[in-house]
Amino acid sequence: MNHFEAFREREIVQRLTAEIRRISKRPVAFMEVCGGHTHAIRKFGIPSLLPEHITLLSGPGCPVCVSATSYVDQAVAYSRLPDVIIATFGDMIRIPGSTSSLDREKAAGHDIRIVWSALDAVKIARENPGKRVILLAIGFETTAPVTAGALQYAFNNKVENFFIYSAHKIMPPTMETLIDEGVPLDGYLAPGHVSTITGTSIYENIASKYGKACVIAGFEPVDILESILMLVRQVEEKKPSVEIQYRRVVRPEGNIPALRMMNEVYGLRDDWWRGLGILPASGLAPREKYARHDAERMIPVEVEETIEPKGCICGEVLKGVKKPVDCPLFGSVCTPATPAGACMVSPEGACQAWYKYEAKV
Repeated sequence: MNHFEAFREREIVQRLTAEIRRISKRPVAFMEVCGGHTHAIRKFGIPSLLPEHITLLSGPGCPVCVSATSYVDQAVAYSRLPDVIIATFGDMIRIPGSTSSLDREKAAGHDIRIVWSALDAVKIARENPGKRVILLAIGFETTAPVTAGALQYAFNNKVENFFIYSAHKIMPPTMETLIDEGVPLDGYLAPGHVSTITGTSIYENIASKYGKACVIAGFEPVDILESILMLVRQVEEKKPSVEIQYRRVVRPEGNIPALRMMNEVYGLRDDWWRGLGILPASGLAPREKYARHDAERMIPVEVEETIEPKGCICGEVLKGVKKPVDCPLFGSVCTPATPAGACMVSPEGACQAWYKYEAKV
């Protein structure tokens, strides 16, 4: 039996499912706020294994999905500058902007390169001293330390033509805002990858202030079902807390060196989230020390007026108040091949997960 089979074993899945059904007495809704969880839940058919009174909601767990259309518009504008190379991860390149996207700009001849790591972008900058290389820095606490490390390296080694355009965000403000806005949920499947960096402390308010259950979950069927069982127990016993199911990876203290690096490089700022608007202290931007590597400060560019796609309900999907199939564009105008909204582009987007594994289109 290989590693994955151990976490997909039928007998264990059946045992966990039976225990959930035995102890779960009341209607509950749990939200995952990780695109990896959204994908796994739909791929493995987890909802079909649960009693009907347990609802799973998909939240704002896809970093490219929650980023603003105006962010894409500015990235497109940067790409059109004659001395700029855009470095981006693959799932960003097809996100629609107001009138264009990075893949269209690449097809038009602009220099846009897909990278596998932030340090790849630094390497491109070193190899192209006559160009300004802008890394599109997307992601939550999972990827923010990696960008921070690349930025520190460029700073310390005087790679003056390397810049980041930050859309890095942190999870706690959005998780709390969803509760404040009245989204009906009883607990969170907390993100496993984010939590490897942050540890458990960022979720304490969820349990102590808001009285919501919180379990940091892994990504295999056994992980997810055990996490749901732990959430159900918290709800039934009326003892909300923060628990770790994903113990083979996550520690309560998190990754201390990564947290130190983040705190050294970034400061908090207000940031825009699709579906939620501007959330105070929810985004990360380079501190003054690293300002010379901040594209927003150092590279002025004229950006077109933002136009949101008509009919797209990606914002409502990200809040968990609507399902992808509720969108009038879903499966017709909007497909993975012809995405109208960000939630259909990324493999972590709820719309793509539903299109692949749930919907009859």
